[in-house]
Amino acid sequence: MTPVSDIAAKTPAWVCAPGVLKVPFLDVFLNDYDLRRLPGAEVQAVLGWGMKPTAAAGRRWAEANNRPYVALEDGFLRSVGIGEAGAASLSLIVDDLGVYYDATRPSRLEHLIQTACTWCDATTTARARALIDRIVASGVSKTNMGGPLDLGLLRPGRRVLIVDQTFGDASIGYGLATQDSFDAMVAAARRDEPDAQLIVKRHPAVAAGKKRGCVTDLAGVTLVDADVRPADLLEAVDAVYCVTSALGFEALLRGLPVRCFGAPFYSGWGLTTDAVDTGRRGVARTVEQLAAAALIAYSRYVDPVTGERCEAEQALERLIALRDRADRLAGPWSAVGFAPAKRPPVRRLLNSPKARMRYFMSPSRAAAHAAATNGRLIWWAGKESEAVRQAAADFSGPTVRMEDGFIRSRGLGSDFVGALSVALDDQGVYYDPSRPSRLETLIETTDATPEQLARAAALRTRIVEAGLSKYNLKGQAPADWPADREVLLVVGQVENDKSILLGCEPDLATNSALVEAARADHPDAFLVYRNHPDVLAGNRPGRLEASALSAVDAVADGLDIVDCLNACARVATLTSLTGFEALMRGKTVSVYGRPFYAGWGLTDDRLGFARRSRRATVDHLILAALIHYPLYVTPTGWPCEAEDLVQALIAARDQPPPKAPRGQIQRWAAGIIASLDRRPPPSY
Repeated sequence: MTPVSDIAAKTPAWVCAPGVLKVPFLDVFLNDYDLRRLPGAEVQAVLGWGMKPTAAAGRRWAEANNRPYVALEDGFLRSVGIGEAGAASLSLIVDDLGVYYDATRPSRLEHLIQTACTWCDATTTARARALIDRIVASGVSKTNMGGPLDLGLLRPGRRVLIVDQTFGDASIGYGLATQDSFDAMVAAARRDEPDAQLIVKRHPAVAAGKKRGCVTDLAGVTLVDADVRPADLLEAVDAVYCVTSALGFEALLRGLPVRCFGAPFYSGWGLTTDAVDTGRRGVARTVEQLAAAALIAYSRYVDPVTGERCEAEQALERLIALRDRADRLAGPWSAVGFAPAKRPPVRRLLNSPKARMRYFMSPSRAAAHAAATNGRLIWWAGKESEAVRQAAADFSGPTVRMEDGFIRSRGLGSDFVGALSVALDDQGVYYDPSRPSRLETLIETTDATPEQLARAAALRTRIVEAGLSKYNLKGQAPADWPADREVLLVVGQVENDKSILLGCEPDLATNSALVEAARADHPDAFLVYRNHPDVLAGNRPGRLEASALSAVDAVADGLDIVDCLNACARVATLTSLTGFEALMRGKTVSVYGRPFYAGWGLTDDRLGFARRSRRATVDHLILAALIHYPLYVTPTGWPCEAEDLVQALIAARDQPPPKAPRGQIQRWAAGIIASLDRRPPPSY
């Protein structure tokens, strides 16, 4: 394959526009350049942002000193959000010949397309086709901020999409077009499509109020001036008219006829109807060759979660995940009941370019704001007060309860260690069995594909092999427990935990009662009891009574929970997440309450579960509980997937856990410091 750049590795290069140095992951994108802030004799190349005026001095210096000017630009799979709003790009193009939108001269992309027959072999062609199919199926686009198309705008019959651009867009002039080209495009559409509905789409930056558009003749057309999903529009139309917009490229990927009134990079190859001829192209290319050149060979990609270079396919999957997360969180949120210490981690966990979060002390004011903004009312489920319940009952809009996810952190929430995962539930909450929760619905109704179950199985294997748990606080390995008796691990809980208050019967809702019931059910077992870390730390109630302690053969306090799970044959619990972790490790689990993982045919249940009819596998539970239900962020704040957080926790396992502040004054101070933490999470 032809390389993106002929410049040798680690070429000393002057970045001639200081703003370029602020591009996220620039040193990773440009790992073959030694970036300099000033010109000098040792500089072998000049880097600047496309053909912008900010790089004009650099271009002049490069020409005067016989050095190549290398143009940088965003790639075609960019971000969730526009660059003008600060969204970090996942892709970058590095062009040492020209720049893809400059049709006045060759570019590296044009060269790649021109020579595709020499480097785009059958394997690359198949790879490009798979990439196209995934882009089309997912509906992903360049900036991915658009909302759904209002189908009420559409009329029956043929429809033609006319693509507007931003006034002053460099690709217009460099694409051998002018402002008049937009008038000619609209006139041609009226002349050649007299019976079609003509739909003019504004650019996202115009829709966001950042810039103004080029199409001014709107008589008789349907104007879409909100930012809508390009995929929705392209699915609804029969043809696309554009000047130099990249939306024409996306239309080609979907097999739509495209008519160009300028000279974008994808014109002149026999795939479009062209009003402008560059005089250089003229050879026929397939859409797979075009995509292979633009998306695989020309663009560079960085995975923002790992901070490392990656291939187009990995960047695309990351972009799809970020887009889906942003859509899930889109809109106004009115938050109530969040302690100051929780707000910074919540701000990171709910980070979305489409979301707007506002905190309230008063539940009634939060509900009123949610009603006025057509938003959602959200609160921390474990801190639900009667005032919050009443405000939620009076609110007719959507409500969401928030709780820690099941792969949480390295440290305890009661020690002010911020969570790295969160569960958002618009039906109930996973630990309240009195009514369905979103998690229960996911387990009961999701028709998992083989690929999804394979992903869940791989995640389970990774977690088990790595020895991860919810809090990931390492302890010592168990002492020698007898090999001739069944080892029964009884896990204690915080006795005022909501999962016990809501999920247990009154006569069996304490750790002491659990120990006595487990001993009665398994009289010959070697019973090992382990206190909950919060109880052991002195933060929460739940110590055993003396009568129950007498039924215990060994205490596992201070021992590593994962080692304890590996060493036991059975786990007995009220509602503890440890029961789920035991299922992941193939252990038998006796359940005396109603946790989310019981009632599916996987556990020995003391109580009944009328609603739970599905006979699930452990991987069904993992898919719902660890992949679909929570949201995750890395320790650095980037939105991520379950697998990413698992990898981050594995990487940090040999580092000391965050130190917990001790004493009331220290905890109060930690809360105040957290409330003053205004550092924004990463943009995407």
